[in-house]
Amino acid sequence: MSTLLQVEDLRVSFPTRTGLVQAVRGVSFSLGKERLGIVGESGSGKSQTGRAIMGLTAEHAQITAKKLDFNGIDLLKVSTAERRAMRGKRIAMILQDPKYSLNPVMTIGRQIVEALRAHEPVGGAEARRRALEMLAAVQIRDPERVFNLYPHEVSGGMGQRAMIAMMLVAGPELLIADEPTSALDVTVQLEVLGILNRLVAERGMGLIFVSHDLRLVSSFCDRVIVMYAGRIVEELPASRLTEAEHPYTRGLLNCMPKIGADRHPLPVLDRKPEWAL
Repeated sequence: MSTLLQVEDLRVSFPTRTGLVQAVRGVSFSLGKERLGIVGESGSGKSQTGRAIMGLTAEHAQITAKKLDFNGIDLLKVSTAERRAMRGKRIAMILQDPKYSLNPVMTIGRQIVEALRAHEPVGGAEARRRALEMLAAVQIRDPERVFNLYPHEVSGGMGQRAMIAMMLVAGPELLIADEPTSALDVTVQLEVLGILNRLVAERGMGLIFVSHDLRLVSSFCDRVIVMYAGRIVEELPASRLTEAEHPYTRGLLNCMPKIGADRHPLPVLDRKPEWAL
């Protein structure tokens, strides 16, 4: 399997009044045309890892890495203009909640068309046709109607599908999905995951799936990276997640409720200082 992305010793820090806060500390992994899950609690550095790859980290942040290579391109050395051209065209990111990601004063169709025309020199009619095709591809039943709706006129699940359509319309090679189903109910979650799974397989993309839901990641991804306090503490095939050996991963698995088991109260993590070292 060819390597699409190589990350070696990635570090993301934020200067504050009380000193330097290290959000990501020496993260290393590679990605091919596969589904890689990154799991961990809030604040573990999952999203900041994805944002550093996308080039969406806050301006005051300090980013260093021995290697941050996307398909032969050094992401640390490309210009701002080159990064902007890649973002959306070659690397795309689906954010957590469509309420905060979609422009409330633009119709959904116009936003998808704008995303496409920012990267490809296509006419208005062709852009509209491709936007409608993409809305149909994410299983929106009446693409013509949804094309002309504003974000507040659709449900959370439909808004998230529209976001996926917008991110995929230009045909990226790498997709980063940052908790794309956390704001959705369980049935819609499964539908959205099914859409992502089918599109990734059909288009031969690499997928980084950021989540805090271990059960979801174990059933959807090929490999899983577990992060704690900005570091990777364990990496293993998703099918073998229940065989995890690190006490932090074991603790997360142990905290999940089990049907038919009397577990009141649920166990909590007994954190060890050495996990963060």
